[in-house]
Amino acid sequence: MCGIAGWVDREIQLPRDRVLLEAMTATLSNRGPDAEGYWYSSRAALGHRRLSVVDPAGGAQPMVRTQGDKTYVIVYNGELYNTPELRRQLEYRGYIFRGHSDTEVLLTSYIEWGPACVEKFNGIFAFGIWSEAEQSLFMARDRMGVKPLFYARRGNAFIFGSELKALLAHPLVKPEVAADGLAEIFALGPARTPGHGVFKDVYELRPGYSLMFKDDTLSIRRYWSLVSRPHEDDLYTTVNKVRELLEDSISRQLVADVPVCTFLSGGLDSSSLSAFAADAYKKQGLGPLHTYSVDYVDNDRYFKASAFQPNADAPWVKRMSDFLGSQHHYVFLDTPKLVESLKIAMLARDLPGMADVDASLYLFCREIKKGATVALSGECADEVFGGYPWFHREEDLNANTFPWSQSIRERTLLLSPELAHTIKPEDYAAARYRETLAEVPKLPGEDPLEARRREMFYLNMVWFMQTLLDRKDRMSMATGLEVRVPFCDHRLVEYVWNVPWFMKNFNGREKGLLRLALAGVLPEDVLERRKSPYPKTHNPAYLSAVRNLLLNILNEPSSPMLQLINVDAVRSMAQFTDDGFSRPWFGQLMTGPQLFAYLYQVNAWLKAYNVVIK
Repeated sequence: MCGIAGWVDREIQLPRDRVLLEAMTATLSNRGPDAEGYWYSSRAALGHRRLSVVDPAGGAQPMVRTQGDKTYVIVYNGELYNTPELRRQLEYRGYIFRGHSDTEVLLTSYIEWGPACVEKFNGIFAFGIWSEAEQSLFMARDRMGVKPLFYARRGNAFIFGSELKALLAHPLVKPEVAADGLAEIFALGPARTPGHGVFKDVYELRPGYSLMFKDDTLSIRRYWSLVSRPHEDDLYTTVNKVRELLEDSISRQLVADVPVCTFLSGGLDSSSLSAFAADAYKKQGLGPLHTYSVDYVDNDRYFKASAFQPNADAPWVKRMSDFLGSQHHYVFLDTPKLVESLKIAMLARDLPGMADVDASLYLFCREIKKGATVALSGECADEVFGGYPWFHREEDLNANTFPWSQSIRERTLLLSPELAHTIKPEDYAAARYRETLAEVPKLPGEDPLEARRREMFYLNMVWFMQTLLDRKDRMSMATGLEVRVPFCDHRLVEYVWNVPWFMKNFNGREKGLLRLALAGVLPEDVLERRKSPYPKTHNPAYLSAVRNLLLNILNEPSSPMLQLINVDAVRSMAQFTDDGFSRPWFGQLMTGPQLFAYLYQVNAWLKAYNVVIK
C-alpha cells in the first residue's frame, strides 16, 4: 500500500513546483515509509510514497513505460489480486515485463486496454496514469472503495491525493468549510456523504468510478455498479458458491513478500479468515499463522453486556487460537494511551472520526506493525451478509432514516441556534438518505419487504461500510500496516447481493448463510456465537478523561468550537449525565463517552487545520 499525490496544470515550473510536490507527498510518509519518488513534465507533477509488499526492487514508482513513441507514468496505491492472470494475458499479447510487481501489470493493462482496464481488475486500488502523448490523466478507484482518492479543481489545475492532507498542502486548496461541510460534521459525522470531501470544493472519487482530465476538462464515468437480478441457485449451490468465493478471495490476499497475519476476535468473520489462512499456511509449509486480538486493560472488570455487544471476545479468542494452533498475540490498551491517541487518530483521518474506536485501531495496528506488514481483517461481512441489528429489527427497517444514526434531533440540540438554522441537520440527513435510496438498483416485481431489505443492504454498503473502510485505511496506514479485507472481493459482493433474505438469514440467524458456508471450517460453538462488534473500553476512567477534555474546551474562551455549539447544552450534558447518550448515537458502540471524544476531535480539527468557516 502507498500514498499518491500530484496535480496537472498548464505549466509546471521547476524548481518551485518540485518543492511543492515534495511537500504534498511528504504528508503521506506514513502510508509509504519504504521509499519515495517524483516525476515531472511540463503539464504534470506526480508523487508517490511506497510501502513495499510485493517486488520491492521492481515496483518503484512513479513507474514510467513507453509503447512505441508514447510515454505513460503511473502512481498507484493498492493491490491487484488477479495479477498472474492479467500478466499471462498481456504476455500472450507480446508484452515483456521487467519485474513481478502488480504496478507494472496495472500500467501495462492501461497501455493495452485503455480506461476499460479497470473492469478487468480484482483488487483494491486508487491510481493515476499520465499519458504524455495525450496530455491526459486517467484515475480510478476500486469497486468497494477500500482505497481513498480525493481531488479538487482550482482554475486550470486538477489536484489529487490519497488523503485530504495532501491536497491541503497545495496552496490552491484552502482549509475552508462551508455550510454543507459543517452539516457533514454535525449531522452525519463520522459518516460522510459519498464523494464529499467536507472541505469546500474538495471531492472524493466514488467507489467504482474513474475519471479523465484532459484539455482542462474533467469527465467522470461509473465503470461498476451492483446489478439486481433474480437469484437462480438453490440453497445448497448458494452455500457452496459463497464458500468457494470466500476461500479464493482469502487465498489471493495472502500473497505478499513480507510477513502476513490476521486479526482474530473469535467472532465469525475474523475466525473464518484465520481458519482459511491457517490451513493455507499448513499446506504451504509456512509455519504457524500469527494472529492478533485487541482488548482493554481492566475490561474484564467493567465489561457491560448489551444488545449490541452481548459478550466479551477474550474467551473466544483463546478458543479459536487453540483450535487453529496459531501464534497468537494479545494486545491490551490502557486508558491514558487511548485518550492521548484521539488527536493522532483525527490527524490520520483529517476529520473528526469514530473517537476511541479509531484511536484503539491505530494503537492496535501500531503493535501489529512490529511483527507484520500485512494483515487480513473481517470488515464488511456484516454489510454484505446482513449482520447488524438494524437488518433484523422491524422498527429500524421502517425508520426511514440511516439506521446507525437515529439521534440527529438530539445532536441538533447541541448546536448553536445559528448553526442549526443554517445547516438544518434533520433536513440535510433526510436529503442525503433520499438521494441514496434513489440510486438503489431495483428488481422489478420484487416483494416490498424484500425490496426494503435490498435498500438496507445498499445503504449499509454505500455509507456505513465506507465509514469503516475509511477508519481501517487511515488508522492502519498511519502505522505503515496494510490491512486487506477479503469480504470486499467484488465477486463475492455481486453474488450475495442477489441472494434472497431467507437464505442470508437462514434459521433466523444474522449471517445465517455465512454460518452455513463455514460449517466444518469452524468449531460449532464459534459458528453459533452471537455477533459482537469490535470491542470498546468500558473503563469509567475513559468517560472521566474525555468528559474533562470536553469541559476544558468549554472553559477556554478561545476554543474554536464554541462558535458552533450550544455551550450551555453541551456543558449540561457533560456535567450532569453519567453517559450522555444512553443508546448509540452512531453505529453500535458510540454512546456518551464517544460523543464527548468526538466533540473534542471536532475542536482539535478546527485548531490543527486552521479551518475557516465560509
